[in-house]
Amino acid sequence: MAFELKEEGFRLKDILLVLGMPEATYHYHVRNFGREDSDIELKEIITDLFKKFHERYGYKRITKELKKLGHQINHKKVYRIMRELGLKCVKFMRKSRKYNSYKGKVGKVAKNRLTRRFSTPIPLQKLVTDITEFKCLGEEKLYLNPILDLYNGEIIAYEIKKRPTLDLVMEPLKETLEIIKNRASFRTTIHSDQGWHYQHNKWVRALKENKVFQSMSRKATCADNASMENFFGILKQEMYYGEELVSYEELKSRIEEYIHWYNHERSKEKLAGLSPVEYRTQSSQSAA
Repeated sequence: MAFELKEEGFRLKDILLVLGMPEATYHYHVRNFGREDSDIELKEIITDLFKKFHERYGYKRITKELKKLGHQINHKKVYRIMRELGLKCVKFMRKSRKYNSYKGKVGKVAKNRLTRRFSTPIPLQKLVTDITEFKCLGEEKLYLNPILDLYNGEIIAYEIKKRPTLDLVMEPLKETLEIIKNRASFRTTIHSDQGWHYQHNKWVRALKENKVFQSMSRKATCADNASMENFFGILKQEMYYGEELVSYEELKSRIEEYIHWYNHERSKEKLAGLSPVEYRTQSSQSAA
């Protein structure tokens, strides 16, 4: 551009004076012209990734996804671009009341075998479970009971119902016991709170008959089951808080979709950027 101006007999300084553009600004744009052009493509990729992950990923996770695609980029630049584009997670608005299933000692209260040791290198060795409540449109409520493997954070079974009946916990337990039977290489421990479901004779007997250790949090001590509480927090922040209330059936469908996405696609830093299922699959292939 500067060369063409010179050939025509105009001085760059005079043109910039007429345009009201500082010379330093002109040289900055000339120097960064190619880089700005590449940023346009990068912005499109970042926008596509943000939409792909349902607007649930912040700049750190987007940076990891970019690196998976072969882009060597600093997280600070991703933060700057996302801020410029207005790409920000905003699903942190409404809080829901915590469901409390404790009704005193109505059955067997097991000791705390887990004692806040929430990690294990062995699949299906340590499982945690709990019940959480969602408010739906109108007067309806939804209750979710998942069972999570502390090995990779995977939800291996779950049940959703309109009421917190005993079946809410027994159905996913039956499914989990089949998985344990077919895949577990070490004796399993299932940890819960002291809710009446987990004190119930059917729950206790099912664990004993399948040689599964039972473990319980101390009374009114949420931190003893922090991994399960953490999952509930992530789930509600990413697909429930800040959204309009919907019917029971619609919310049930959204939760089912989210849990599948969480297991198969949502990357976790402590799993080397893999999703829970990817981590389990790669680990089993390496061991084979």
